[in-house]
Amino acid sequence: MQVNMPSQPEIARINGLALHAADEVLSADELRQRACSELLRQAAIAKCLLPASDTLSTDGVLSEDASSAIEALLEQSLAIPEPSEEACRRHHAAHIALYSTGERIEVRHILFAVTQGVDVVALRNRAETTLLDVRCHDGTGAEDRFAKAASTLSNCPSGAQGGHLGWLVAADCAPEFAKELFGHTEVGVLPRLVHSRFGLHVVEVLAREPGAEQPFEAVRGAVAMSLRQKTYVTALRQYLQLLAGQADIAGVDLEASETALVQ
Repeated sequence: MQVNMPSQPEIARINGLALHAADEVLSADELRQRACSELLRQAAIAKCLLPASDTLSTDGVLSEDASSAIEALLEQSLAIPEPSEEACRRHHAAHIALYSTGERIEVRHILFAVTQGVDVVALRNRAETTLLDVRCHDGTGAEDRFAKAASTLSNCPSGAQGGHLGWLVAADCAPEFAKELFGHTEVGVLPRLVHSRFGLHVVEVLAREPGAEQPFEAVRGAVAMSLRQKTYVTALRQYLQLLAGQADIAGVDLEASETALVQ
């Protein structure tokens, strides 16, 4: 009697080099992160910025020499023009709320943490189901669905307080989290999941206190930095696409990534 043994998961590779150990399970995002880092590490070797003796670690941690070489590679390879005065003024006028100071929001959330080995698809489905459920509540009555969901589902210690985080300013939050919450007018349960480095968040804005608008001259440097960062991310994404097109890639889908963030 023939017994069909379960197939082993494919080991992702860049030009034949394994990105992880055979028994290590990574989320799609973690795998793409490692693939992008390895594309850059190999490009740095090809440009003689890093010795060929530098070895790829299957734990995803770059050597100090590799990190420095990648920085030099990107400095050489990415052309980042200085934003014009006109472009800066247009950006400021279109996003003036982002450059206000003193804005505060009262927030509660339910965190679905992305941890090593977690089924990201199942986690997202659970988060989206919870989002639909809590949007039905109005915060009154005997049952507060949001607080109940936070206390039973949230991976944040705030779950014990119904997910309540109190009054926050942008500096209190991870930048990607703050970007989704500050500079907007929405109050109530946000109609979308908020992504951060910690995972997926169902968020309710309970109250807002607007900040004071700042004139362009006062925030010129911050505006220019924001535009440079956007240009850098676009250039990095294009450069990684070029490297990916020249590489032999197996077991990882780089096209699925909207952004190319390299640690």
